[in-house]
Amino acid sequence: MTPGTPELRIDGAVATIVLRRPQQANRLEPDDLAAISDHVARVNHERSVSVLRLQAGGKTFCAGYDIGQIGGTRPVAFEDMVNALEEARPVTLVLLQGGVYGGATDLALACDFRLGSTATEMFMPAARLGLHFYRRGLERYVSRLGLDQAKRLFLTAEKIDAREMHAIGFLTQLVAPEELPVAADRLTATLAAMAPLAVTGMKKHLNRIARGTLDATELQRDIERTLASHDLQEGRAAWAEKRTPRFTGE
Repeated sequence: MTPGTPELRIDGAVATIVLRRPQQANRLEPDDLAAISDHVARVNHERSVSVLRLQAGGKTFCAGYDIGQIGGTRPVAFEDMVNALEEARPVTLVLLQGGVYGGATDLALACDFRLGSTATEMFMPAARLGLHFYRRGLERYVSRLGLDQAKRLFLTAEKIDAREMHAIGFLTQLVAPEELPVAADRLTATLAAMAPLAVTGMKKHLNRIARGTLDATELQRDIERTLASHDLQEGRAAWAEKRTPRFTGE
């Protein structure tokens, strides 16, 4: 593995992608985009994985894409990498221990859950750089945060702190810095304990509803798949017997 390239770890039902350039505020280089895309593709094929975590070392979560590389050649487009994360089969959560800047804000918005500490802050400097952001990133901002907040953040390049990020819906959960790993582990355990077919199916279709791309036929097929699943039988039995269900994803 190239030094600094994002790393993938898989432990049972949980996969973790770790950004590894803390000395450069975990900024993303061209090869990192391909590495993250490859990690997501691998996780999609690991049927035992139901939760995917994204995290980073150091004080800053991610400074976004290397500004000096904007407009240059790269093996994977930044937008395609973020879209792949949003469309990942497992449920995703991101740990934001510090600053989230530029394209990293969209990377975080592509995740299903965004956990931040009180040391977190964000800003989107596209207008200050003279850069027009890409389509799906604009759509994610609007669908997650609403049109007014999207305009505020894109058009003014205003920096906001963790409390404001939580207030506008950017952060799903806000905790003290020392509580972030515990909160993430708690949420990870909760998600991993759910029925995989139901959770991954509903995640997929909720995202499509938000984008206005719902496929009603596929939605009905996924509903019927859960109705015929062993997991539904197990869930009913566990409910009646007042015990923890043992789901298999079948």
